[in-house]
Amino acid sequence: MPTEHDPNTGDLRARITGVARDVFGWESLRPGQAEAVEAVVSGSDALAVMSTGYGKSALYQIAGHLLEGPTVVVSPLISLQADQVRHLQERTGTDDVVALNSAQSGRAAEAAWEAIASGEAEFLFLAPEQLARDEVIDELAALGVGLFVVDEAHCVSAWGHDFRPDYLRLGAVIERLGGPRILALTATGSAPVREEIVRRLGLRDPKLFVRGFDRPNIELEVVRHESEAVKERAVREQVLDAVKPGLVYVSTRADTERLAEELEQDGMRAAAYHGGLRAAERRGVQDRFHADELDVVVATSAFGMGIDKPNVRFVVHADITDSIDSYYQEVGRAGRDGEPARATLHYRQEDLALRRFFAGGRTAPSTVEAVLGALAPRGRRRRMPLADLTEASGLSRRTAANVVNLLIEAQLADEDAKGVSLARKVSTAEAVDAVREVADQRRRIEESRLAMMRGYAETRGCRRQYLLEYFGDDLTEPCGRCDTCASGSAGEREREREERERELQEREAQAQADAFREGERVRHEAWGEGEIVSVEADRLTAFFEVEGYRVLSLEVIDARPGLLTPV
Repeated sequence: MPTEHDPNTGDLRARITGVARDVFGWESLRPGQAEAVEAVVSGSDALAVMSTGYGKSALYQIAGHLLEGPTVVVSPLISLQADQVRHLQERTGTDDVVALNSAQSGRAAEAAWEAIASGEAEFLFLAPEQLARDEVIDELAALGVGLFVVDEAHCVSAWGHDFRPDYLRLGAVIERLGGPRILALTATGSAPVREEIVRRLGLRDPKLFVRGFDRPNIELEVVRHESEAVKERAVREQVLDAVKPGLVYVSTRADTERLAEELEQDGMRAAAYHGGLRAAERRGVQDRFHADELDVVVATSAFGMGIDKPNVRFVVHADITDSIDSYYQEVGRAGRDGEPARATLHYRQEDLALRRFFAGGRTAPSTVEAVLGALAPRGRRRRMPLADLTEASGLSRRTAANVVNLLIEAQLADEDAKGVSLARKVSTAEAVDAVREVADQRRRIEESRLAMMRGYAETRGCRRQYLLEYFGDDLTEPCGRCDTCASGSAGEREREREERERELQEREAQAQADAFREGERVRHEAWGEGEIVSVEADRLTAFFEVEGYRVLSLEVIDARPGLLTPV
């Protein structure tokens, strides 16, 4: 796990602020930005966990201008790349940034390579899928990459809310490029996700920067409903009455179309957005939203990465999300201009069942058998690039990659720069059982993350305190800017908590409470190793690698010696 960086000021800091001012027009940097750039330029790997809208992209933009060699930025979506390229060009007034993706013509790709090779362009944006091609890696290795940036780095974590198998291969790619310094960026880095990012990408003694999670200008609220019809009506009425523009998140593609149509019938400029739309349609919705030609976008979670619109006045969730990570990232798209905004979750306890259904898919034994057959034809093991494995197995690239990831997690396969190979001879039955066990473990993690989201929806305490505690950022007093604070329940709960603390101080259980600290590694007699996320007067929350988030009573821990012990 990385440690917080404590930088020294000096000439490098002056150069950093000079580039920020002269190249990008930033008269000042936010807390943590200059320190993170300094760490990277000084030769360290770094992980920056900064909330949506805080300015993560400024880190590699400034560092890239101070380092020799091109800066490679891995970004998961072509639309996101296009936004980043455009924003960087507008900011600097130059064309020193290019992109490389599957939507380009051969001539455009060739021009991008020439610009990077000649030094005309400093920044190269590409998707992780591009790095599955040997010729791309060879070209980059010859250029001598100065900085390797992994944007949306939570995509590398199986516990993250937007896991993408292609991101798992970035560690091997970085090694093949000669081990350039690495800058990983994410807006949703809870402690387990951070640890996974560090391990998967192979960050070397990285510096950690966690900033900007408290967004006091965003008012938080949860509205509970007993029936779906009442909830739908409440969502629609809130959007009609709200200050525009805004976003509404729903669970399914069909709901985006239906609600957008209903809002249009009510006289609003509304549009639906989901992954099933053609690329041109998605781009059209994004452009109209940015140009203030839409009052509201009704979207699935597919909408959001790289969206940088400062004046979003509300974010409404018509359905509960799969995790606090994804919820807070989507909420963070409101109020980037610092003006008041509102984030509302419309919640029915029954909606949790839908989320469990989405997380409940299983890997078919036939897909495992197809991958094994490709990796071990006629019983002889061989190493194959993922592209060749996909073709040989007859599976889609996503399905093949998912099976490979599960086999690697089960320690039945490994991967290096040359491709994937089985670690040993293995039968189909053994592989299917191992893959199922790993997949079941992932489902337990998903269920625990959903339980944390349910805790947010149902807490009587300050909602902002709950969110910030999840991300390891303390708020000592109730915020006064959420519905539980407004109703008085947060204050009441705070008083109850203080009273319990006073009572427990006189009991032996308090000694047990003092024995555990946030961030401490522990071992549970049944669940193995984990990490303490938070400690309260009578309970603690810990994340276990095989079980996810679990809440344990300090009284029970005290009564059962050996149940939970420091590592």
